[in-house]
Amino acid sequence: MGAYVERFEDALPTKGKVDEVRRELDAAGVKAVLSCWIDLFGQPKTKPVPIEDFDDLCMGKGPQFATHSISFVPELTPADPDQVMVPDLDAVYVCPWDTSIAIIFADLFHEDAPYNVCPRQALKRAAAKAKDKGYLGFAGVEPEFIVMRYDENGQPVKAIDDEPAGGPDLRRQAFGYDVEYSLASMPFFSVVIEMLNGLGWELHDVVCEGGYSQFELDFGFTDLVEMADRLVFLRILLKEVAKSQGMFVTFMPKPTQGDWRSGAHINFSLQAADNPGTNLFGSKSDGWSKTAMAAVGGLMAHGEALTAITCPTVNSYNGLVPRVGGFEGGTVTWAPTNITYGHNNRSAQFRLPQNRYCIENRAADMCMNPYLAFALTLTAALDGITSETDPGAPTDRDLYSMTDEEFTELGIKRLPRNLFAATEALRADPIAEEVMGPVMLKSYLAYKTDEWERYHQAVTDWEVREYLRLF
Repeated sequence: MGAYVERFEDALPTKGKVDEVRRELDAAGVKAVLSCWIDLFGQPKTKPVPIEDFDDLCMGKGPQFATHSISFVPELTPADPDQVMVPDLDAVYVCPWDTSIAIIFADLFHEDAPYNVCPRQALKRAAAKAKDKGYLGFAGVEPEFIVMRYDENGQPVKAIDDEPAGGPDLRRQAFGYDVEYSLASMPFFSVVIEMLNGLGWELHDVVCEGGYSQFELDFGFTDLVEMADRLVFLRILLKEVAKSQGMFVTFMPKPTQGDWRSGAHINFSLQAADNPGTNLFGSKSDGWSKTAMAAVGGLMAHGEALTAITCPTVNSYNGLVPRVGGFEGGTVTWAPTNITYGHNNRSAQFRLPQNRYCIENRAADMCMNPYLAFALTLTAALDGITSETDPGAPTDRDLYSMTDEEFTELGIKRLPRNLFAATEALRADPIAEEVMGPVMLKSYLAYKTDEWERYHQAVTDWEVREYLRLF
């Protein structure tokens, strides 16, 4: 990915690079380019341009944006200058569902400097600081989602589900890992698999998850900026494939009470800047390193604030609970509930997996802004390494079965129980402003506080059933 720079003119690519990418796009048959900047919540925004305008686009002479008018960042006024995007020519994706279109991820500038509410710039800045300290950050993510469709009454229902509408409630084989349902999903996933393999993402498998029509994709890891770009592109790709087959994809963590939570576990690791390819978190011969343990300590110290970014919606917290009735195959959620770590312990926020040397943060979902999530993860881990933070002993126990007295005795904190608690933790954590800057942090906190307040203005069906006749 292009490096973080402080001046607009330094971000512009060389003519040789522009010509090289233009030749590749022409060879692929690209007719239109969507150069995408990322808003506060991780959503891509663009103005399509014809390929004939590609050279001007790359030199910052393409479309400009009044981002402050649409992206929840009210610090600028209608009288302020627009933002200018510079495409990152190391982040070019020809759309496999329509090769006449290319998506290129871009960085926003404002008055010749990086725009202070550009999440991609925030991640690049954090990565540059880490590199100055001798570290390169990497991540793999396990995206989970539910494939749905609309029934004849216009109601959303599970797309990969053979239960007849209005039929008897019969016990069925659990969806997770099931061969029958894996086969039923292949008309959708054969297209997705071909596309992801064409992108060179090293797709390893597609998983039927616990909820009906719920799936997980496992593919290779890469550096933090590229992985964030991949996640944004993946969200677009999955939705486009689903639409082509009369379905849609939701990344909402908990669409119904009985659904398993859809997460997006972040598998984070560090390499040495002067020796790329060497995992600083451990190896089969040496086990987990001191660097890894200090990084765990840093992540735990900032775990509450981090959760405000990685679990960013009211709905996210409906899934971070130990047990829910009505699941196929049991009642425990397999979701993280406490800020601790363990060796292969899936009930902890941070897991040290048995088959790879990375730190897995299980308290994350696909609603997150991956650029901010990775930037905060990297900064928290480095804070732990710099401070030699001791994470304490691992919690290699079932956290769902432990008592409040045991948590108190061991000093184990519960994950934030709702968006308000997480948002207040983000407000109080000093690394939040270091990563996001004061303007972006203020905008994020303002919107999430408003989201929480609007949620509490709604009267839910549960409240009506619970209280209407009881009192």
